Formats: sequence, C-alpha cells, structure tokens
Amino acid sequence: MDVLSRPLIDRTLPLLAEGYAWLPNRMRDSAGPVVRTRLLGRPALALRGPEAVRFFYDEQNVHRHRAIPEPVLSTLFGHGAVHTLDGAAHRVRKALFLPLLDPDRIAGLVEQTTAAWDDAVTAWSRRGSVVLFDEASTVLTRGVHRWAGIPLDDSDAGAVARDMIAMVDGFATAGPRHLRARRARARQEERLARLVRDVRSGEVTAPADSVLDQVCRHRDADGGPLDEKAAAVELLNVVRPTAAVAWFVAFTAHALHRWPEHRAPLADGDTAFTAAFAHEVRRFYPFVPFLGGLAARDLSWRGEWIPAGGLVVLDVYGQNHDASLWGDPYAFRPQRFLERPVERDELIPQGGGDPRAGHRCPGEGITVGVLEALAVRLARLEYTVPEQNLTIALNRVPTRPHSGVLLADVRRPADGTGLRAGRGARAVR
Repeated sequence: MDVLSRPLIDRTLPLLAEGYAWLPNRMRDSAGPVVRTRLLGRPALALRGPEAVRFFYDEQNVHRHRAIPEPVLSTLFGHGAVHTLDGAAHRVRKALFLPLLDPDRIAGLVEQTTAAWDDAVTAWSRRGSVVLFDEASTVLTRGVHRWAGIPLDDSDAGAVARDMIAMVDGFATAGPRHLRARRARARQEERLARLVRDVRSGEVTAPADSVLDQVCRHRDADGGPLDEKAAAVELLNVVRPTAAVAWFVAFTAHALHRWPEHRAPLADGDTAFTAAFAHEVRRFYPFVPFLGGLAARDLSWRGEWIPAGGLVVLDVYGQNHDASLWGDPYAFRPQRFLERPVERDELIPQGGGDPRAGHRCPGEGITVGVLEALAVRLARLEYTVPEQNLTIALNRVPTRPHSGVLLADVRRPADGTGLRAGRGARAVR
C-alpha cells in the first residue's frame, strides 16, 4: 500500500482524552519526529524540531487563514483577529503589535504590573489565605489596562480578570467551560467596542500613543480603519494574553515550592538566573500543547505526504520536552539556559519563527519581562503553603495546579529582601 492510499484513523477523540500527552505519545510510537494522522476529519501531519518550526512558519508551506476552528475563534482569538490573516494583510495588522516588542514599552508594562502586585500584597496580608492564580490574574488585568490606556475601575477588575481567564480556560474543551468562554468574549468585545466608539466620537480621550490610541487610529491593508468589533478583538489580543501570564505565575509558585533552592538567587536579584528561571518555567510547564495551520500546497516532510488543505501541526509541548534538545527534559533545571545559548526555534512555548515577520506571538517579550519581575517578587514574599492538591493534570488543556496554589500568612519581608520558604506543605503528586 503506497503513502497516498494508506488509511488514516481520525484521532480527535484520543487527543481530547490525552491532552498534552497525545502528540508526544504518537511521536514516540513513530519512527521519527513526524506523525501522519487525521484530526477533525482532515488528514494531518504533525512535526517537531527546529527545522520543522521553520517549515511550519514558512507561508509558502502553511497558511493560518481558515485554519483556526470556529470554537477557538469564538473564545480565544476572536473572529478576524491577526492570527487568522496571511500575507500582506497579516503583515499590516501585525505592525499594530510590533511596538510591544520595544524594551521601553515592556518596561512600562512591568512597572504598572509590579505596582499593582505591590498594592495587592498589602491587601493579601490582611486575609488569611489567597489563591495565587486568581489574585495574579486580577493584578495582571489591572496592570495591562493601565499600561494600554484602557479605563478600568478597580471594583470591576476582578470580574474582567475572570472573563480574561475564562476565554483561555475554555477554548479547548466542550461543555460549561466553553460556554463561559463564549459569554466572556461577547461581554468583553462589547465593552471594548463601546470604548473604541467613544474614543472615535471624542467622548473618551485615549492617552497619546497608548495601545488604545494606536488601535483606534490603525489603518488596515485596505487603507481603512478597523471596525469597532475588529478593534475590540485586537485590544483583547493584548489584554487577554497578559492576564494569561497568571498560569506562569502559578507555575512559578509551584516550582519554588518543589525546588526551593531556586528562591535565593531569584530574591537576590541575579538577573541572569532570573531570565533563565523564567525560560525554564515556560519550557517545563505545560501551556500550549501544539499549533496548527493548513497546507498551502501538497507538501512532504521527512518522507510523509500531506495534501493541500490538510492540517499541519507543530508539537509545541513535545518539542519543549525533547531529549535531543534538552538532554534531561523532565528535570526542572534553569541552569540549562546559562550553559549554552538557546536558538530561537528550539524554545517555542509561544510559537516559533520571527515575531516581527511571522505568526510567533509578539507578546512573548511581555510574558518574559512580566514573569521575571513577578518571580522575583514571589521569591521575596513571606508565606506558607498549606496542605493542598498541587497536581497538574496533563489531560486538561490548558492545565494548571489543581488548587491554583493556595498561599497563607502572606506578608512582606520586614527588610524588604528577606526570605522564608513555604512550610508545612506537601504537594499531592
């Protein structure tokens, strides 16, 4: 039987059941870092490795237009978002986000977020315990709104943060989580479309050169402004991913609890170690399982064929845990990022390729900058970790520590720099 007539069994249901482990399991069963299968009724080719990343992000090979399923558009990205565009339309829309790569802009967001964190810690110290994941999402939502120039009353921050988290939490599932995600997106698109309308009518003034100002003034590839809904979608594509850094903050607390030896160099302000720690959190912990696109033409990769219009899938979680790249991939070891330079297309927790020209997330620098700053603050914080369920289920996408990481007796160190590791804790693993 030749490759064109080889039957392919649809593997969508096993994917939903196995989550992050599904594609790495298939890769282990194959002869190399490539799997040919069927998903959502389409033939699919799954790839892994730096060379595969470059193949995947070449627009002559893979298109994003019409590749993202409707349930994901209606929850995570939004209809008409930059993620759905290709070619000139994508480059012009992407230009709206490129200023976010500027170090000064990232520093501004870090400053706003850490100020919101410091304010929140004061409130946490008056409470018996807090769920870090929930509190971090509110901190991040407050910080990114202030930085982006988007008005947000403090009393509304918690509800808006819950909507931001719901959009991410419900995109890859069915049932109540997905319905909550759809409702959250509808609410937030309506809120931000109304804001765009008010800015354009002069009822609200957007801070000069803010994200809100730039989105309202942006001209798309056709020369016209974004309509109100599209503008709201793209504002959410700045705010929502920043709020989603809450996943990495919870993972950071999990790592500091399991491997407390990393707390001291973080708290001491070792900048090289802090950067390495942030990268290791993003590599080690599960966030994005894989990315997909549509074959722009008949393609062949490592001898496996996929027809035009078939799915091409990049194994993100599997590559970030590939022994050929990382040696000991299931060890949490930040020092690996100090031992050798890591190439752009090796570490891909937020996609690969060139963020200025391709589909790699332009907010990756924001994620790293904010995570570094909050990891240092978390390492310097005094708290205890009560008995709780800290399991991280790989069959749930996106996953996080089951308890959200409960912290008790939270308070600032008396001298501003002191340390105390969490005590009395035992993760249920």
